[in-house]
Amino acid sequence: MKWRDISTHTNQTIREALEVIDAGGVQIALITDADDRLKGVVTDGDIRRAILQDIDLDVPVQSVMNESPIMARPQQDRQSLIDTMQARQIHQIPIVDDDGRVVGIEVLDDLLEPETHPNPVVIMAGGLGTRLRPLTEDCPKPLLEVGDQPILETIIEGFIAHGFHRFYLSVNYKSGMIEDYFRDGSDWDIDITYLHEEQRLGTAGPLSLFPERPDESLIVMNGDLLTKLNFVHLLDYHRDQGAVATMCVREYETQVPYGVIETEEQCMTGIEEKPRERYFVNAGIYILEPKTLDLVPQNEFFDMTELFEALIDRGADTSVFPVREYWQDVGQKEDFRRANGEFEEVFKE
Repeated sequence: MKWRDISTHTNQTIREALEVIDAGGVQIALITDADDRLKGVVTDGDIRRAILQDIDLDVPVQSVMNESPIMARPQQDRQSLIDTMQARQIHQIPIVDDDGRVVGIEVLDDLLEPETHPNPVVIMAGGLGTRLRPLTEDCPKPLLEVGDQPILETIIEGFIAHGFHRFYLSVNYKSGMIEDYFRDGSDWDIDITYLHEEQRLGTAGPLSLFPERPDESLIVMNGDLLTKLNFVHLLDYHRDQGAVATMCVREYETQVPYGVIETEEQCMTGIEEKPRERYFVNAGIYILEPKTLDLVPQNEFFDMTELFEALIDRGADTSVFPVREYWQDVGQKEDFRRANGEFEEVFKE
């Protein structure tokens, strides 16, 4: 990794820094002056938090950058760098000389052996797919082909690419077809366990079917989503927030097609022409700490939104992760057609 590929200058905007982060692929941009002196860093997490705070992405990157980042010297050896990053819970460290000029960048994942993650991945694959009928009359929605393979296979391969190998598939409608296709997961060098819903249990209820409480944070995802989200980045963000539960969200904007009249009692105080309203909506991907499963009722219909509401009522720390990457729900026929049209470009690049 050449450090200049992930660097930008102090006079650049947050949006331009975001482009650098996305192009570099290591979750960070180095902010330097004209003499290559390090002025700060901005991470993928910093920008996601800025999005949540509705900060204008066209303001200078200095407004969100960390002006006192952890740095290392060129003479530090590999193990010293690993120890520093693990102790400080950071994944990248800029290398600067005695004059504060950047001479390199080290990334923890590159210093360590390729990592596999023990975290269980739960995929909710038991839905009826009512809105996709007649396509789902003879085939469960997760086995519908988008591109050249079933939706669920694309989901699983996305997790495999990021080092996850323990899968739990919650199944109900036409579950036998799903089990016949994936079996125990050995064809993909993974382990698959099936959670059998005897009745529909919603988007969180199947978690009550776990044979035993997991030891690690678990990732839960709806089985009708296609995304290029980096699940390791999501897991890192969740840990950095110190949350017991994290919900992925998507930005949704709607425009009122009329002039909105502002009033105070009987008096008009202004007119806002066709205002836009911006919201964050549930993206159907979650990270949960094992103890949250204690709030899931046994074998009852229970949605993930109910679980988060219960956690919030108890004062638990919950966080949100804005998804900027490709994301497509395949719940309706138009979504299905759109996903098929985009598949080759997005997943076979």
